[in-house]
Amino acid sequence: MKMRVFPTMTIFSGREFRISGEILRKHGSYIALFILVILSGIIQPIFFHPQNIFNLLLKAAPLGVVTLGQFFVILGGGFDLSVASLMATTNIIAAAGMYGRDEMCLSVSLLCLGLGILVGLTNGLLITKRRIPPFIMTLGMMIFLQGVRFVWTKGAPFGTIPPALRFIGKGSIGGIPLSVVLLAILAIGSFVVLTKTTYGRQLYSTGGNWEAARLSGVNVDRVIILTYIISGFMAALAGLLLTGYLGLSDNWAGKGYELKSIASVVIGGAALTGGRGTIGGTIAGVLIMTILDNIVLLLNLEVEIQMIVEGIVIIGAVAFYTARKSH
Repeated sequence: MKMRVFPTMTIFSGREFRISGEILRKHGSYIALFILVILSGIIQPIFFHPQNIFNLLLKAAPLGVVTLGQFFVILGGGFDLSVASLMATTNIIAAAGMYGRDEMCLSVSLLCLGLGILVGLTNGLLITKRRIPPFIMTLGMMIFLQGVRFVWTKGAPFGTIPPALRFIGKGSIGGIPLSVVLLAILAIGSFVVLTKTTYGRQLYSTGGNWEAARLSGVNVDRVIILTYIISGFMAALAGLLLTGYLGLSDNWAGKGYELKSIASVVIGGAALTGGRGTIGGTIAGVLIMTILDNIVLLLNLEVEIQMIVEGIVIIGAVAFYTARKSH
C-alpha cells in the first residue's frame, strides 16, 4: 500500500514558525514582562501585595521618565550618558534652592528643567556641529556636571525638600502614584509625537539610515539636536521626581540611571543602532528592570546578585533581538 505524503504540513509548520518568530520579535518585551510578573508572584507571594505594587510603581516612575528621553536619543542612533549626572545636579539645585519652602517649588523646578534643556542643547550641538561622538560628548558632560556639583557643595549637599515636591514624588491620587500619572501622560505624548507627527517619521528615518534621510531632505542635525534636548528635559524632570521620592539631597542621586535607562530601552526591543523601537516596549523594559530590583529586595539577596541578573537579562535581550533581526 502506497503512503500518501502531505507536503502542505511542512509548509504550514514553517509558516507557523515564522509567525511565532514575528510575534516574539514584536511583542517579546510584553511576553517577558508577563512571565516575570507571574514568576515573581510564585517565588515571593508578597510581590502582589498592594503596598509592594505601589512602591514598585513609585520607583519605576523616575526611571520611566528618564528612559523616555533616552529612547528618543537611541532612536536617532545615539545615546546619552549624562542623564544620571543631570538628575543628581537637579537634586542638588532643588534642595538648595527650595530649602523646604513650597513657594519656591515652581520657580526652582523651572530652573532645573531649563538646565536640562541647556545641557541637552549643548550635547546635541556639539555632537552634530563638531561631530563629537555621542559617547565622548555625553561622558564628558557627565563628568563636568559631577565636578560642578562637588565644587558647589564641597562634597556636603545642603538644603531640604519641600512638602509639595515630596507629594509629587511620593503622593498618590485615588491610590495611583502621582508620578506614575505624570509618566503615563509623558508616554502617551511621546507615542503621539513618534507616530502622528512629521518629526516622529523623520526621527525613525534618521535613525534607520542617516544618509538616506539627509538625501530625502530631512534636516538630520535638527532632528538629532531635538532628541538630546528632550533627553535633557526628561532627565531633569526625572531628577525632580526622584528628589521628591527620596526626600533628601544627595550628590549621587540617580546613580546608575544612565545605564538602567539604556538597558530598559534595549530590553524593550529598540535597536542600539537606531531606527527601531516603540514607547510601549520601552515602558515594558522599565517595568522589567524595576521588577528585577524589587524581587531581589524581597528575597533579601545581595546587590551583587541583582547586578548579575540584570547583566544576564540585558545580554539575553540584545542577543535575542539581534538574532531575530538577522533572520
